[in-house]
Amino acid sequence: MTTAPALQQLVLKVHSRCDLACDHCYVYEHADQSWSRRPKIISQDTVEQVAHRLATYTKERELPTVSVILHGGEPLLAGPLRLRHICEALTTALAPVTALDLRIHTNGVQLGPRHLEVFREFDVKVGISLDGDRAANDRHRLDHRGRSSYDRVLRAIEQLRDQQNRHLFAGLLCTVDVENDPVAVHDALTALNPPRIDYLLPHSTWDTPPPRPGGSPTPYADWLLAVFDRWEQQGRTVPVRIFESVLSTLDGGPSLTEALGLAPSDLAVVETDGTFEQADSLKTAYDGAAGTGYDVFRHSFTELAEHPGVRSRQLGIDGVSDTCRTCPVVESCGGGLYAHRYSSSRGFDNPSVFCADLRTFIEGVTERVARRAPASLMRDELRFSYVELSRRLITGQIDRLVVRPGGDKAWHLLARLDADERTRPHVNAVLGYPYLLPVLSSLWLLPGGAALFMAITVATAVRAGTAATLSWDHPHRELHLPTLGTVVLPERGRVEVTVTEEGFRIRSGADTEPGTWRPLESIDLGDGTSVLVDDADPLRRDSYPVPVAPALAPAELDVFRERLRAAYGLLDARKPGWRDDGDMLDVTTVTPLAPGAGLWLGSHGYAALGLAADFSPEEFVRELPRMGRRIPLAAPDRTTGPKRETVDHG
Repeated sequence: MTTAPALQQLVLKVHSRCDLACDHCYVYEHADQSWSRRPKIISQDTVEQVAHRLATYTKERELPTVSVILHGGEPLLAGPLRLRHICEALTTALAPVTALDLRIHTNGVQLGPRHLEVFREFDVKVGISLDGDRAANDRHRLDHRGRSSYDRVLRAIEQLRDQQNRHLFAGLLCTVDVENDPVAVHDALTALNPPRIDYLLPHSTWDTPPPRPGGSPTPYADWLLAVFDRWEQQGRTVPVRIFESVLSTLDGGPSLTEALGLAPSDLAVVETDGTFEQADSLKTAYDGAAGTGYDVFRHSFTELAEHPGVRSRQLGIDGVSDTCRTCPVVESCGGGLYAHRYSSSRGFDNPSVFCADLRTFIEGVTERVARRAPASLMRDELRFSYVELSRRLITGQIDRLVVRPGGDKAWHLLARLDADERTRPHVNAVLGYPYLLPVLSSLWLLPGGAALFMAITVATAVRAGTAATLSWDHPHRELHLPTLGTVVLPERGRVEVTVTEEGFRIRSGADTEPGTWRPLESIDLGDGTSVLVDDADPLRRDSYPVPVAPALAPAELDVFRERLRAAYGLLDARKPGWRDDGDMLDVTTVTPLAPGAGLWLGSHGYAALGLAADFSPEEFVRELPRMGRRIPLAAPDRTTGPKRETVDHG
C-alpha cells in the first residue's frame, strides 16, 4: 500500500497553443519551452488512457472526489466537439467510482454558445483570467497582433453571468502587477459579481526576480493589503481566495491555495502527448523542471504519486528552508509557492523570492483583523468559549465512552464535579488545558481515547481534592494527567488510581504505587498569575509545526524557567501594563521546543505557547505581542472555509 498522499486534482492539457500572447505567461515566456515539442491537441486515445488510469487510481485509493481541470495553452481552441468527447470519456470512466468535479480554465476569448452547451451537459465549471480594468488587463494580455483582449473576455463573462450558465461560473483569476492601481483592479473585478477572485503573484525566481518599482521593499504586500482594505470596506461581498487562506491558517484551519500554507500538494499534470508532469508553475524555474520521465501509457498515477519531485512538495514543514522553519508566519505562508523558491545555486532550498512581501502581507492581515475583532472574542470570552466547546465535545460522545470499562463511573464523577459550584473551576481548568481541544472531537475513536477521558477525570478530581477510585486498561507506560504531570508505569495494562484530599495513589497490576511521578511546574509571574511549563504531555507534539523538545533534565528545566522569568521581567520593563492589554496573548501553558525553533502559538490551543529551549528574552518580547494579535482568530467555534484550490491557473 502506498504511503504517498493521494493525488486528487488533475490538470489535463487539451491544447498546447494559445490565442493570446501574454508577456507574463509561464508556459510560453519562461524557461521551459517544452510546449513547442508537443502535439497541439490531445488525442482521444490519450484522453481515454488518462481516464482509465485515473479511474483505476481513484478506486484503489477510495477517493470520494477528484477534480479534472481542462487546461492549455488555451483549452477552448480544442473546439466544442473535441471538448465534448473529452468530457464524455472522463465522465464515463470516473462517474461510476467517484464524484467527478470537471473544470476548465480559459482566457475566455473563444467562449461561445456551443462551448456552453457542452459545459452545461457535463457541469463543467469555468474559471476566467482577467487582470482588472481595461488598462490593467491590456498591460500584458494582448493577442498575437497586439490587440486588446478585454472586450472579448467581458463578453465571455457576460455569457457566464446569464441565468442558464451562472452555476458554471467558477470565478476570476488576476495576476498581480504592482504598476496597476490595486483598488481600481479590485473594483473592476467585483463589479462583474464573480463567485470568487484569485489574486496570483507573478511567477518569479531568485534568478529572475519580480519587478519592484517605486522603491518599496514590499510592493506586493502593499498592493495586496490595499486590496484587502478595500475588500473589508466592501463587506467581503466577493470571496477572495488568498485572503481567506490566510484567515483560515491564522485560525488554525487549512490553507486554501497551493501558493500558501503547509498542506501537501495533491496535483498531477498530463500534457497533450500523455506525459506526466509536476505543477505547471515549475516551468518558470528552468527547462525540464516540471518533468518526471513518466507517461500515462507506461506509468500509473500510483507511480507518479511516489515520484521524488511530487513527494518533495508534500513534506510540510520539513520541505521548507531553514529560514522558513523558524519564521512565525510559516503556517500561513508555507514558504510560498514551490516554484518561487528556486535559485540556480541552491535549487528549491530557499524561501520564496516574495519572502518579505508574504511576511508583511500576512502580518498586515493579522493586525487588521485583530484590530477590528469584536470584544466578545477577546481573552476571558475566548477562554470561556474554549472551555465550553471542550465540555460539549465530551458530552456529545459520552454514550460511547461510558460503555468502556470504568467509563460510567468516571462520567458520574466528572458530572458531579461539574455540577458543584465549588469544584466546577477545577473542571474548567482541565477542560481549558490548551492541548485537549484538537483531540476531543474524535476522543472515542482515538487509540487510548477512553484512557484520556479517564485521565481528564482523575486530574479534575486531584485538583478538587475529591475522594474517588477509578480503574481502566491503560495502553501506554506513561499516564499523563493534564495540568498536573506524568506517571511512568512499569508496564502497560490495568491501573487503579485512588484520589484522596492529600493526593493520589496508583496501583498497577499486583504492585502498589509502582510509578515514577514527575509533576509539572508552574512559574510564578509575581502578579498573582502563573504559567505552566509542560514538557511531557504527548498531546503537545502535534500542536506545533516544529519538533518539541524531549522532557528536560532538571538542570535544563531550571535554565528554561529562569530564562522565562527573565523574559517576563523584560516584558514588564519594556511594556508596563501589558497584562491589561486586551490584545496581549493570554498564555497559560508553555512548551519547550527544539533548540533554534523560535516562538510558536499552539495551532489549536489559544493559550499554548511553544518556546525554543534556547529562546532569548529579547526574542520573546519582540514576538509575543505579534502573536497576541492573533487572539481573535483563535476562537474554537470556526466554520469551514471554501475548498482548497491547488491549481495555479494564472
